[in-house]
Amino acid sequence: MGFEYIKALHIIFIVTWFAGLFYIVRLFIYQTEALARPANERDILKPQLDLMASRLWYIITWPSAVLTLIFGTWVLFYRWGYLELGFMQAKLGFVFLLYIYHLFCHKLFKELQSGRTRWTSTQLRIWNEASTLLLFAIVFLIVLKNTMSMVWGLAGLITLGVTLMLAIRLYKKFRKK
Repeated sequence: MGFEYIKALHIIFIVTWFAGLFYIVRLFIYQTEALARPANERDILKPQLDLMASRLWYIITWPSAVLTLIFGTWVLFYRWGYLELGFMQAKLGFVFLLYIYHLFCHKLFKELQSGRTRWTSTQLRIWNEASTLLLFAIVFLIVLKNTMSMVWGLAGLITLGVTLMLAIRLYKKFRKK
């Protein structure tokens, strides 16, 4: 298989993986809120949300994470010299953090499937933004291929993070009205 096809498949599975990560935490929020509902509502909502989360997690998100890793490694075999470059080392560091994020989401998934929750829906909304920050870091590093741009990118990430936190607080106030 040619390099361009492998790279295209890598990008496709990155997109589906992130789609799964973004949506699974949304489902975590809904599951958490459903657990706080009266029993008659909870008995209807929880099984449906559990089913949706299970299908998303095991049919889309996990396979996409694995295929992203396989095709990403395959891409690196074609561009082995990239491993010596600072931008690629930084990018792979963020990818490693993304896999840690994924594994922690798996832990949250298991807890919610068993009807336990330790996090509030607001905490989960904040957690959901961590994957957005990782996405920005990874994309800017791979597109710009420059660690100096990473300094500007990190400043942008911090600004984005602060903006997202403010937006979450504003949304929470809006929802309470």
